[in-house]
Amino acid sequence: MNHFSFWGGLCLLLFTVLNSSLAILNTPANRLMFDDWENGAHRSECIRCAVVGNGGILNGSRKGKEIDEHDYVFRVNGAALTGFENDVGSRTSFYTFSTNTMRNSMRSYARVGYRGPPISKETRYIFLPDHDRDYILMKAASTHTAIDQGPERSKNPPTYFGEDVTVEKFKIYHPDFIRYLRNRFLHSNLLKTGARRIYRPSTGAVMLLAAIHTCDQVDAYGFMTPDYTLYSDHYYDKQRRAVRFFANHDMRMEMRLWQELHNAGLINLFMRQ
Repeated sequence: MNHFSFWGGLCLLLFTVLNSSLAILNTPANRLMFDDWENGAHRSECIRCAVVGNGGILNGSRKGKEIDEHDYVFRVNGAALTGFENDVGSRTSFYTFSTNTMRNSMRSYARVGYRGPPISKETRYIFLPDHDRDYILMKAASTHTAIDQGPERSKNPPTYFGEDVTVEKFKIYHPDFIRYLRNRFLHSNLLKTGARRIYRPSTGAVMLLAAIHTCDQVDAYGFMTPDYTLYSDHYYDKQRRAVRFFANHDMRMEMRLWQELHNAGLINLFMRQ
């Protein structure tokens, strides 16, 4: 695996960074997605998951109660909740992000009240490793020590995940799993163009596909649908904003995949039309 460069490899990582970070994730909770399932008061035979994107299709949907009634709720990046509970719910079981997407979200969506990852007793944090920054932040956050290198270097421990967060709260997607998702589900035509070096599946796509691989039932909300032009970019936009497309993602390909999975009965995709 170390001969694969990012995205989905390790060759750009220093062994010392990788080893010192992953050595910390050695509890049983770090190895399982649903590490608390056996202790659930109302555990059933079927694990029902709500996977919530941030699409404008959720604005006015009043799906919040339905989302929160699932066994687990997955969220991603700029998951602003305060003031939007009626549409998107209030629970977060798993928050998927990279250091870059989290910090970009904090800058871009502060205007709608997004200050950082959701913090609750049930919330687990899943790193999508895109750079050595992710391993460095994970180590610092889980050990309550300062970030000692890189652009996030600090004098104090990071508090993005709360001041009393424990190592059991952290998980990280294996780079081989990410590469598998790209090659088997999200092998975009961009890989045949000059954009191949920057192309990567969106964070939301990785989150949804990871849920499909671990949950028994997946209900997806806030993902792009063919009528996306009818909705704003995000559910929390104060003014209507057209959906933005970026050179490093293939959102239309992802949209087609969600339709295929919905039509095959593998997910239940929330659609307004």
